[in-house]
Amino acid sequence: MGVIDYLKASFSRKIARRYFKKYGYRTDRFDLQKHGIIEFANWLNPLIKPYVLTVKEIDFFKELIPNGSFAIDIGAHIGSITVPMALATGKQGLVLALEPNPQVFEGLKINAELNKDKYNIVPLQYGAADVESEFLYASSEASLSNGGLISKKDDQSIGKHRLNESVKSIRVSKYISENFPDLLPKLSFVKIDAEGFDLMIIKDLIPILEKYKPIVSAEVYFSKTKSLSRAECNEMFTILNQIGYVIYNVENFEKSAAIEEVTRVPILTKEDMPMGHTYNIFAMPAKK
Repeated sequence: MGVIDYLKASFSRKIARRYFKKYGYRTDRFDLQKHGIIEFANWLNPLIKPYVLTVKEIDFFKELIPNGSFAIDIGAHIGSITVPMALATGKQGLVLALEPNPQVFEGLKINAELNKDKYNIVPLQYGAADVESEFLYASSEASLSNGGLISKKDDQSIGKHRLNESVKSIRVSKYISENFPDLLPKLSFVKIDAEGFDLMIIKDLIPILEKYKPIVSAEVYFSKTKSLSRAECNEMFTILNQIGYVIYNVENFEKSAAIEEVTRVPILTKEDMPMGHTYNIFAMPAKK
């Protein structure tokens, strides 16, 4: 990138951080050998690096998610994890993808409609919580490229920028039990990325996790203004451990899955849950 292009890109990012603007989408095509041609709608927001789908990432999810199974992506954004999950479940399976932010939900809907011969994605414009309610959506950037749910107008733990309209939340356990009861025995994978709501969502899902034992990926969230406490980290470990899971630290698996081997470091006790930085855990059903 030349100096002029760099300065233009830097200026575009500054504008996106400070001023709201609606950005469009560009459909990219990836020739992925045995997986064929896969299309993906990338958001043109300059704060979001264009997603590049790789064979390695698809194969990573195929090792975790059986073909024909049911998977859930909570906090799906535009679908950069949803799509490789769906390619793993295949045309006979289904991925349920939740995203409350209307700015990125538009992209999730586009990606759900692409590659219809290869997968089934059901996009839902909801946040996940332990109540069916309405929340405010906050972000640290005016373009709302990332963010999360808040319940009070003066809560700036995620950021000072707000959607003008409220967003709806659902209890995922109730929703899937009522709308997808026949698919629950096929539930293989649940990914949660909810800006600090992950523990709340895990607690809501306890009966589902205990009965069907899908693999769970969750984010342990830390930021300058909002972080899980030591007690909350301990509780996340304890809940999953008590219902029959082995927990691993996989750091930022979403980035590493596409380009390198994902390292899984066992977390043997609640005191071993790292503190001070955001990372992901995998909860794998304990072998009997």
